[in-house]
Amino acid sequence: MAKPKLVPVDDEKRMTVLEHLEELRRVLIVSLIAWGAATVVGFLLSGFLLEHLVLLPVKSVLPAGHKVVYFTGPIDKFILYFKVGIFAGFILSSPVIIWQVWTFVAPGLRRNERRFAVGFVISATFLFLMGIAFAFYAMPIALRFLTGFGNSDIVYLPLADKYVNFVLVLIAIFGVTFELPLALTLLGLAGIVKAQTLRKRRIPIWIGIFVGANLVTPGVDPFTPLLLAAPLIILFEISILVIRFLRR
Repeated sequence: MAKPKLVPVDDEKRMTVLEHLEELRRVLIVSLIAWGAATVVGFLLSGFLLEHLVLLPVKSVLPAGHKVVYFTGPIDKFILYFKVGIFAGFILSSPVIIWQVWTFVAPGLRRNERRFAVGFVISATFLFLMGIAFAFYAMPIALRFLTGFGNSDIVYLPLADKYVNFVLVLIAIFGVTFELPLALTLLGLAGIVKAQTLRKRRIPIWIGIFVGANLVTPGVDPFTPLLLAAPLIILFEISILVIRFLRR
């Protein structure tokens, strides 16, 4: 991969404030249209996604013969499918949304840094999906601890709306936080952070990642924050190597 060479700022075309606002408006409109269209597809797939993906973690901790979740209101089931459809639509439209984000950010980058557009979109989408996949790996561990804690006379009765909210929040947190190395790489390309500085401050950053993981993850179990912090620390270390390679 070709190394980016620095170009004087004066050589770059700069957008006015009104042009930035107009570009932001365009990005939001295109992103919302893509999300809306993908949500229709997501809603059509919501039944399949619920049965074969979303409910799998809770079914793994429920006793045999009782692997069902419950809803208490007549419209709760429709709302449940709609929530899953909206979130599935966001995942399906994420490459378009990420590309729109890139087109908004790119004018602020140097000309030779804009060549990483395709790599940015692919990396961001891959990291987002990897975070979601890791969330589904972490959920059964967290659920076993949370539902198995305490007296056996207290039985877990999974309500569909609360459980699905828990799942959607968790996979959103994992998906977004797994973008950490990409954000650091962009900051490194822009010259805002340096690999050497990140290496020197890795211990405080590790501690910050662990504290942040405890703050953003739902529940009170010790496993979910640890399962989030561990891969983030690994991704942080990888981002240092990537920044050092790109800035040579």
